[in-house]
Amino acid sequence: MRTLLATALVLLGTTVSAYTTGTAKAVCDVKGAKLEEAIAGKSELRESANKQAVRDLRTLRDAAIILETYKYEPECTRLVDIIKTLAANPEKAIEQSGDTDEEKAEDLMEAREPKAPGSTAPAAKPK
Repeated sequence: MRTLLATALVLLGTTVSAYTTGTAKAVCDVKGAKLEEAIAGKSELRESANKQAVRDLRTLRDAAIILETYKYEPECTRLVDIIKTLAANPEKAIEQSGDTDEEKAEDLMEAREPKAPGSTAPAAKPK
């Protein structure tokens, strides 16, 4: 009984120590996706014609960081898996993102602009 209790205490101490020293593996490993390294290593992603695909990958990475911050680990992990898949096969990612509808791009840019409460018009930009 003492051996079992001692083993449990050692394991608990090791676990607590790992978490307090930061050596425990993160549940959602956004840095482990190594997106910037993947972009640098894939010539297709460095071509100027594919800037939007790279911006999209970085936006997805930023979204994963936000999900991780708000403790949505399963969703974050899923998004990191998607990022890894797209970055590993840029030809397919670029092919899938082939929609170059300018109206959609304009709608996206407008949606990013802050809005005044109760207003549908974009907020005035500070001078």
